[in-house]
Amino acid sequence: MAITDRQNPNAEEKKKLLFKLCPFFWQRRTTTASSSSKPSLARSILPARRRLRLDPSSYLYFPYEAGKQVRSAIKLKNTSKSHTAFKFQTTAPKSCYMRPPGGVLAPGESVFATVFKFVEHPENNEKHKLNKKSKAKFKIMSLKVKPGVEFVPELFDEQKDQVIVERVLRVIFLDADRPSAALEKLTRQLEEAEAAVEVRKKPPPETGPRVVGEGLVIDEWKERREKYLARQQVDSIDSSS
Repeated sequence: MAITDRQNPNAEEKKKLLFKLCPFFWQRRTTTASSSSKPSLARSILPARRRLRLDPSSYLYFPYEAGKQVRSAIKLKNTSKSHTAFKFQTTAPKSCYMRPPGGVLAPGESVFATVFKFVEHPENNEKHKLNKKSKAKFKIMSLKVKPGVEFVPELFDEQKDQVIVERVLRVIFLDADRPSAALEKLTRQLEEAEAAVEVRKKPPPETGPRVVGEGLVIDEWKERREKYLARQQVDSIDSSS
């Protein structure tokens, strides 16, 4: 009877026996199962890696001038290894707009964007609290694109799963009559943004034939040929005389 029990042990006894004989087998199975679940868990928990570096990175500063349209500036740099499209969104589209509203940056390329906002008068003639957050927010999104792709807003609708929210920026008003480090930096960035706009307005350098006067195209080979024919005519006149 004892021999029969050893030859036909139940399932639990089989597991215990197998564990005693091959403990490393069970440890390997447990480790493999836990490690295979880690990447998917990490992807679901960790935030997506940002493609853009923003300056300023958290707030948009505006000089406070009630009843006027004021400006802010932000620098965007593509820190990824691929071409990246960016797009602005705002919670106050009636009083804010961006220039440019979006674009495509090559790896390492940067651009200055100018943000315009109309400042309303405070309610009940109360003095506006400066250096405080405004309700208006600006969202900057990014999307990996192929080289040569031109920016259109529909790109972000067609590839929603690939869009990354880089940052949500809050608005802070600065006292335009009181010097501060933030106001000085804003003034400097606005000057750089205006200079970048002027550079973009300039026509691209000419790569075709030179144009002199009013539409006269100078063709080097044509000019040489005319000079050669002129010399031939002079030589023929000299020889005939």
